[in-house]
Amino acid sequence: MQAYRKVDIESQVAAASPHRLVQMLFNGALERLARTRYAMEQNDMALKGEQLNKAQGIISGLRGSLDMEQGGEISQNLDALYDYMTRQLAAANMANDVNIIDEISGLLREVKAGWDAIPADMHHK
Repeated sequence: MQAYRKVDIESQVAAASPHRLVQMLFNGALERLARTRYAMEQNDMALKGEQLNKAQGIISGLRGSLDMEQGGEISQNLDALYDYMTRQLAAANMANDVNIIDEISGLLREVKAGWDAIPADMHHK
């Protein structure tokens, strides 16, 4: 099943537009944060660490993909927000605090909603 899922994801990535790739990153981060929350509730520290690291990696990828030159103030604000998220996730890890996970999930959902609202004719610009 794991191999099938990996092939499916690789196929989606290969065929995806840049806009869709960012949507996939948001979805992946949110999924990893949900798994992190579950692991915290179950006291599964190994799973918590694994999923939290993956979520942080995705958020770092989102941050690294910002075009600071063309994005102007929006990119600067997102950069600061992604930095905040990364620092808060480190704090959540140390304190084993699901409330911080919930906060970061909410922030990501909000940014994702804005991204999802971009009209289709703007996806390749």
